[in-house]
Amino acid sequence: MPLRNLLVLFLAAILSLMCHIKADRNRYASTVSEAMDLITFNYLEDVDYRQLYENAMHGMAEGLDPYSSYIGPAEYGRFKEELDQEFGGIGILVDFSPETKRIVVVNPLFDTPASRAGVRAGDVILAIDGKDTATMSYRDAVQLIRGLPGEPVRLTLLHVGEEKPVDLVIQRAIIPIESVLGDARRADGDWSFQLQSDPRIMYVRVINFGENTVDELKQALRGKSMRALILDLRDNAGGLLDAAVGTCEMFLDGGTIVTIRGRDGEVRRTYEADGEPLLPKDVPLVVLVNHFSASASEIVAACLQDHGRAKIAGQRTWGKGTVQNVIPLEAGRAALKLTTASYWRPSGKNIHRLKDAPEEAEWGVRPDPGLEVKLTEEQADAVRQARRRRDIGAGPDDASTKSGGTEKTPQTTPADDAQLRNAVEYLQQRWSAAGTKP
Repeated sequence: MPLRNLLVLFLAAILSLMCHIKADRNRYASTVSEAMDLITFNYLEDVDYRQLYENAMHGMAEGLDPYSSYIGPAEYGRFKEELDQEFGGIGILVDFSPETKRIVVVNPLFDTPASRAGVRAGDVILAIDGKDTATMSYRDAVQLIRGLPGEPVRLTLLHVGEEKPVDLVIQRAIIPIESVLGDARRADGDWSFQLQSDPRIMYVRVINFGENTVDELKQALRGKSMRALILDLRDNAGGLLDAAVGTCEMFLDGGTIVTIRGRDGEVRRTYEADGEPLLPKDVPLVVLVNHFSASASEIVAACLQDHGRAKIAGQRTWGKGTVQNVIPLEAGRAALKLTTASYWRPSGKNIHRLKDAPEEAEWGVRPDPGLEVKLTEEQADAVRQARRRRDIGAGPDDASTKSGGTEKTPQTTPADDAQLRNAVEYLQQRWSAAGTKP
């Protein structure tokens, strides 16, 4: 047989083998397609293929673990906004009011299109672009308010204490999302990072780890005079790994930050501090965490605890020590968030809480001895509500602004925040024991 014919037969055999392997790997694809056809033609109500496809994607990803998921086109934009820390909108925080059964303005963000147009805290949103909000969900209202920068949105509002609604046409803009907050808002809208109950202590809250978090944190810390720092990571569910690593580098003069391991414990990457801390080593640091501090928050807390750079206060963290890669699908319109690796502490201990892991097992981050303060969910929610009112400059019992909405009155540190109070007392006792004067 000629060599040319032998080569053709060989290539055909290789191609057939590849097709067989691919068909075997995807042998369930035809069954899934058949099921979609059966549902489409026989289900009680009309259902399209797109809905069935997204349902299948959600089930396939979410069946792996609690952190893998399919992000469809409707959710992908919002997901990217949270990581990029900006979106097209008018700059208001909104909530659903059980009393009015409508969407209300919690706070117009400082120096945004909404605040400049005259939107006030407590305004009831009656309509958005002429669409009545009486039967509108919170999610639908947010989607209608957001949009492309430069495009207008018309809000029909009822101001607090007034009877006649007003229409405001507001042009959308890029609204930056803050991730680093302080103890109270100043009159100019900036944060005061001095703890009002003890101005020697600097108090910084990081509510998520996004693209701008490291820069925001550097801006908050650089050039500030302080005797101690409290870094509040409570209710911080995580975010970007690079932001967590960059945060750790501000407080360490060297050493391992976190190790990434793949299947079978294989070390994929080890992150090391660059040895140029922003905060002097002699400035005491306390990190506040709770049950909802997870992922990137746990990386920061575990790293600083293992290196002896910070004391951990509050409650044991969530125990979410896995890495999710966001893999674009459908030409970047959707994505698959897939667990691909796990985080390990500098000490070599595991962060992730395995399914049914007992309390005594090694997972998450525990507070240091004497600094654990457990709160019930009711107590924790009261702290969140008090902090929220404080963030918008309202008094302890009134979320609206005083004097017709023109004067803001920051309140003192919420007395029921036992975790924060315990951290402050630890620092004060440390100074007393060292004979340090105020």
